Amino acid sequence: MIETRLGEFEEVILLLTGILGEEAYAYKVAEEFELQTGRSVSIGAVHSTLTRLEEKGFLKSEMGKSTAERGGRRKRIYTITAYGKKTLAAARDFKQSLWEQFPGFATSKLSFGM
Repeated sequence: MIETRLGEFEEVILLLTGILGEEAYAYKVAEEFELQTGRSVSIGAVHSTLTRLEEKGFLKSEMGKSTAERGGRRKRIYTITAYGKKTLAAARDFKQSLWEQFPGFATSKLSFGM
């Protein structure tokens, strides 16, 4: 059976892939992770997570065009699938539900204009 839940690191990598759009390749995802979190990450961890997310069906990838700056090597570009977006939305909704139940952090929907 394929695992369909997201770990915290997987969720962040999936979100960053969506943020980066057409620039979502491993090195750029790692760079953005460090920029957004202030924490370092190994390129190997990013590569293995992107591969795992693709195996789970949350991402798809294709080889981009070769570039002179990479010595003619091509980049593997990742994009989020519809299933990946659905899974991210479910993860967000679940966490939001928990935050709304947490005393002292719960807020009325009216205070957000909803």
